[in-house]
Amino acid sequence: MQKAVLQLETLACPTCMQKIEAALKNVDGVDKASVKILFNASKAKLDFDATKTTLTNIQKAVETIGYEVLKASEK
Repeated sequence: MQKAVLQLETLACPTCMQKIEAALKNVDGVDKASVKILFNASKAKLDFDATKTTLTNIQKAVETIGYEVLKASEK
């Protein structure tokens, strides 16, 4: 399993957080995903199977539902 962190635009509410978590969990290959709303930035941490998906596909899943990924990195 690969680990990744997505730095997201600042989220305004828990509903936004839940929508992003759901979108991430719907990506084939994503095992775990959690989104945190922070003071000046929001982050998603996830585990994914690199044989089933890519960080680019994961980022597109978030952007498809209308949220911006500022930075994506594997850990």
